[in-house]
Amino acid sequence: MDFSLIFGVLFLALTFLFVLLAVKSVPQGYEWTVERFGRYIRTLEPGLNFIIPFVDRIGAKISMQENVFDVPSQDIITQDNAMIKVDGVVFYQVLDAAKAAYEVANIDRAMINLAMTNIRTVMGGMDMDELLSNREKINTSLLRVIDDATTPWGVKVTRVEIKDITPPKDLVDAMARQMKAEREKRATILEAEGEKQSAILIADGAKQSAILEAEGRKEAAYRDAEARERLATAEARAIESVSLTIAKGNPQAVNYFVAQKYIDALQTIGAAENQKILFLPLEATSVIGAIGGISEIAKEAFGSNTSKKKEI
Repeated sequence: MDFSLIFGVLFLALTFLFVLLAVKSVPQGYEWTVERFGRYIRTLEPGLNFIIPFVDRIGAKISMQENVFDVPSQDIITQDNAMIKVDGVVFYQVLDAAKAAYEVANIDRAMINLAMTNIRTVMGGMDMDELLSNREKINTSLLRVIDDATTPWGVKVTRVEIKDITPPKDLVDAMARQMKAEREKRATILEAEGEKQSAILIADGAKQSAILEAEGRKEAAYRDAEARERLATAEARAIESVSLTIAKGNPQAVNYFVAQKYIDALQTIGAAENQKILFLPLEATSVIGAIGGISEIAKEAFGSNTSKKKEI
C-alpha cells in the first residue's frame, strides 16, 4: 500500500515535469530555435509550442523586432588627406532566426565591425567637401553595402545614418574663412549688379528725357515755322495790297508802309535791355509826313465807304 502511494506520487511528479519541459510559450516578437542532440531542427514561433523533453532543447532566443546600435566614433582619412571623426547609427531586423543564430557568432559585434569597416571604405574614397555636402549619398551607399554583406546572416539592414562628421579645428577655421570670402564675393557681385542696373536705368531715363526734349524742340520749331509762314503770307498780302494801291495812282500807300517799318524799328531799339539812353539823328518832319500819309489813306478809305453807302 505504501509502495503504491509512493509510485503514484512519483508518476504524477514525473508527468508534471514532462509537461513542464515539453510545453514552451514563446513571447511576441521573438523566435526560438530548437536543437535535438545539439543539431538544429526547427524554429518555435510566438505562442504555445511543444518539444520532446530530455531530447530537444531551446538553442537561441532571437528578437525579431527592429534593433538599433551605435557605431563608435572613429578617425577617417579622406581622399584629399583630411583627418575627420565620424560616428553613426544602424537599424536592422532579423528575418531568419536560424541563420542569425548559426551563420554568425555574436551578431551584434559582427554588425558593429562590419559597419565601421564599410564607413571607412566608403567615406575614405571621397573628398572633404563631398562628405560634408552629400550625407544622403553616403547613407545610401552604406546601406547597400552593409545590407548585401549581412544577407547570409538572415538580417535586413533598414537604415544607416551618419550622425556626426567632425573635421579638425584648423580645417574648420579655414572653411569659415572660405565661407566668409565667398559671401563677401557674392555681396560684391550683387552690389556691382545693382550699380549696373542703376546706371542702366539712369541712362535710359536720360535717353527718354533727351528724346522728349528733342520732340519738344521739333514741335516748337514746327510751330515757329508755321507762324513765320503765316506772318510772311500776311506781309505778302499787305505788300500786294500796297502795290495795287500805288498802281491805282495813290502814292500815300508808300508813306504808310515806310512809316510802319520805321515805327517797328524804333520800338525794337527802345526795347533792347542794353540800351538806356539813345541819341538818333531823326527828321521829325519826315516822320510826321509819313504819319500824315497814314491819316490821308484812312480818310480816303472811310470817304469811299461813306460815298458807297450814300449811293446805296
